[in-house]
This record gives sequence, C-alpha cells and structure tokens, in this order.
Amino acid sequence: MDGFDRLPDSLILIVFNSISDIKALIRCRSVSKRFNSLVPQTESLSLKVDCVISPESDSDSLFTFFKSLLKSIHDLFNPDTKPTARNQTQNSPARILSQFHRIRDLQIELPAGDLKLEKGAAIKWRAEFGKSLKSCVILGFRRAANPEGNSAGAEIDFTGGLKTRVVWTISALIAASARHYLLNDVVKEHREMERLVLVDREGEGTVAMEKEGLRECREESRVAARGGECREESRVAARGGEWEEDGRRTVVPCVRMRMRHEQRVQLKNGVWIEDVTLVVVRPCSVGGDGEDAELALGAFGGGIDGEAVQVLLKNKSYLLEMNSF
Repeated sequence: MDGFDRLPDSLILIVFNSISDIKALIRCRSVSKRFNSLVPQTESLSLKVDCVISPESDSDSLFTFFKSLLKSIHDLFNPDTKPTARNQTQNSPARILSQFHRIRDLQIELPAGDLKLEKGAAIKWRAEFGKSLKSCVILGFRRAANPEGNSAGAEIDFTGGLKTRVVWTISALIAASARHYLLNDVVKEHREMERLVLVDREGEGTVAMEKEGLRECREESRVAARGGECREESRVAARGGEWEEDGRRTVVPCVRMRMRHEQRVQLKNGVWIEDVTLVVVRPCSVGGDGEDAELALGAFGGGIDGEAVQVLLKNKSYLLEMNSF
C-alpha cells in the first residue's frame, strides 16, 4: 500500500479541484483505477484551448472558429478517433465535459479574442447571461498617437466617433451572444453547475453565468422541450425578449445603452489613451440605471482599465436604445 492509498477520497478530490485543469485531470485517470473513478467527480474545472484548427471556409464565422477550437480539444482527449465527418455535437464543450459528472465551477479559456479591430484600438467587455443577456459592460479606447498633442477640435469628429463607438458596442454584443450560444449544451447537461465563465487568453471578453442565470437557462430549455414549439414560433418569441438562438448565436434582446466618453485620458503610469468609451448595456425590460458604477467597476475594477472606468463614470452619459437583433 502506497501513501495515496492511505488518503481518503475526499482529500484526493480536494487536490483534483485545486488542479482543475482538464488536460492534467484526464492524464490523472491513467494513473490508477482509483484515480480513474475519482477524476469524474471533480467539481472545479478549467478547460484551456491551446491550438486552433484553421477553418476550411468562412474564416470570419465565429461559429466555425469555435468549432475548430473545440475539435482540437476533442481530438486530444480521443486520439484514436478517425477523421471522418461527424455531428457538430462531437466538437462541443458538452461532449468534452461529458466524462465529468459533478461540475459546479467551470472556466473555459479560448486562445484569442473575437474582434477584428483597427491598429491601436482595444476593446474589453464582460457580459452576464441567464436565458438571455442580463448586462454587458464595454470599455474601448485607442493608444494616443501623439501623447504631447492637445484635444483641440475633438468635437468636430463627434458624429464619426459616435458611429465607431456604436460599432464597437454591437461587435462586442455579437461576440458575447455567440459565446453564450456555445455554452447552452454545457448548461443543460450539468445541472449541478453553479458558475460558468468563458474567457479568452487576450483578456478581451468574458461571458459569465452565475447560479440564478444557469437556472433560468435550464428552465427555459425545459419549457421549450415540453411545449414543442416550431422554430419559427420560438424565433418570434425571442424577438419579444424571450431566449432562443438566432442562427449560431443567442438573440440579443432590445437593449438600452448608457454611453460615456472622454477624448483623452492620462493614466497614472503616464500613458495617454484617447477616444475612451464606457458603455453599460441592459435589456430594455430592466428598469433603472443606478447600478452603472457597480457593474462597470465589477467588470473592470483594477489596473489601468479600472482607472479609466473611474474617470468615465464622472462624465455625462448619453442614452441610446437598440432593437433586438
């Protein structure tokens, strides 16, 4: 009997939860029969995608991008699988995670962000979801080309600048809704899950689902399954604010966008950024705007992002509304 044989299962599971990395845990299953039986009981998991299979076509499709990412992970875990045509579900997170039965906390990390931006521009966002979008906070800016310059004439380009900021906002919402769509099968299959986060290694965007949001998503799926509505009826309901996927992403409901802007901001480290924009997005069905500071600081509370957010929260805000899409 070795040292591990003397350890209780509960202690080994604490170790596995601390490891969390799915690739490492999959390898642990080959250590012994006991480890093989305990690894599926791990409750805290992290799935990191390391490589991307280049799409054969439609290179701009988010769904194709995600599918290729997840295929690489599936092939890693199932090396004997023959490269034949298969159902899309075999490349999904749900398929990869099917060997874990007690997931409570899951984080999936993609190797890159989704947005294609002009040189020098940066966008960061965090979206909370239930059955549909609950909130999204977006921070965008550009590195100042001339730190010593002044902001004279900044108002001249207000209209063009506003158009750019709206495009940034829509792009972030589309990326968030595509990621949420990707997670639906995972949510339905793992009913014990209490927290689910999808991030990317570049730190661009985060989709988060907490316990209540996960419950909403599962309940909506059960209602749809029992009702047996046709796809078109579900789509019409979605346009009225209910949850449903539109093509390969979740429908974004009618939203209200509270936007703040600062032409130039100097950070504490001496770096200048310009066209700094903060957008707090909520569904039109949710009343009140008093939580802007809480949402924004919760999404970008630290570092230079938090510093920029604190400056922008002091500025006048502009309200825009956007129909469901």
